[in-house]
Amino acid sequence: MKAFLALVSATLLAASQPSIAPPARPPVLGIAHVAIQTSDLARAREFYSGVLGFPERLPRQPRAAIFLVNQRQRLIVRDGLPADRDERFIHVAFDADVTAMRQFLLGRSIRTDDPRPDADAGGRYIATTDPDGHAVRFSWMDTKQPGTIGAGERRISRRILHAGLTVKDAAAADRFYKDTLGFSEIWRGGRPEGTTSWINMRVPDGTDYLEYMLYPDAPPSRNQLGSAHHVALLVSDIQQALEAVRARTKPGDRNHRATPNIGVNNRWQLNVFDPDGTRVEFMEPWTVR
Repeated sequence: MKAFLALVSATLLAASQPSIAPPARPPVLGIAHVAIQTSDLARAREFYSGVLGFPERLPRQPRAAIFLVNQRQRLIVRDGLPADRDERFIHVAFDADVTAMRQFLLGRSIRTDDPRPDADAGGRYIATTDPDGHAVRFSWMDTKQPGTIGAGERRISRRILHAGLTVKDAAAADRFYKDTLGFSEIWRGGRPEGTTSWINMRVPDGTDYLEYMLYPDAPPSRNQLGSAHHVALLVSDIQQALEAVRARTKPGDRNHRATPNIGVNNRWQLNVFDPDGTRVEFMEPWTVR
């Protein structure tokens, strides 16, 4: 009888205790930066600064270049890419409060680390991995930090619109990006018609998005990987982007011969490639009329 009463008492006590809700997801505002690796930093500077027109944050670093897309977004290029490594992608970072995001991820049993200073992009970050093993960061940057964009404006684009990542299993990726982080699908398409090769997933509290590059059957080759792991830059006029690229490259250069095309999403696009084969895509914001 005493054991029964003790059990009843414990049950009533547990029922009376307020349940502790997991931390709410903090806002995810957009893409903060994309980091890639290069085998030749000097040649990469010629492409990202000389051709694309992005100013580099000063003072220059010996092993990395931080290109300012706008006050919020960065392209980070690090040297040291081995000749036999196919992967040039390092990580993608999203704008979010790092302290709140860490508590949110830990509350859902997703491993991450303590916030730490970001020597390249500025501010602080935490890191984790997605279901495909891609390095994902959440970063918060003080926009008043040194490295503003000054005179001599040469940027072809002023915004990172999306970043592409290879995905083997879209359902598994959705459990991380959609179910946990709140991303939402805004478009899907592929070649040939009727297939799904790409899925666009918009951040929950902004308009930047992540593009799933689907490779469900076999891992991509080196050339495919350089195209799949890409950065898309927004431009208002693809013809102006084309003219700028051609004016800044020589006739024999691969990028000088680049031609625009209308993508499956019915938008004008122009693809150029850095010296190691990483694709940079220019895209207009509206569909072709």
